Amino acid sequence: MKSVAQRKVELETRRDDLQARIAEIGAEFDSHEAKDWEEMATEREADEVLEDLGHSAHQELRMIEAALVRVDEDEYGFCVQCGNQIAEERLDLLPATPFCRNCAPRK
Repeated sequence: MKSVAQRKVELETRRDDLQARIAEIGAEFDSHEAKDWEEMATEREADEVLEDLGHSAHQELRMIEAALVRVDEDEYGFCVQCGNQIAEERLDLLPATPFCRNCAPRK
């Protein structure tokens, strides 16, 4: 069983990785200097992929930052909806999750 301190370190490490990835994506956008229409079309396709990756990274980053706030407030590991403890296995898979299995939104 991991301690909250261990999970905090993992969340901070993941946050730092995401921030670096977001910076790399921004640098990639800035580096495009297409010369002709074919190159511009290829770059546009790549930009769409980068944009999706950037959105995903930003969303995960927001979840991690919220989890770190819960750590600081001694609320990490408890469901924000029902207050029950979140299962260790769920936190292993989704360390930033604010919900227990029963309260998690279904897709």
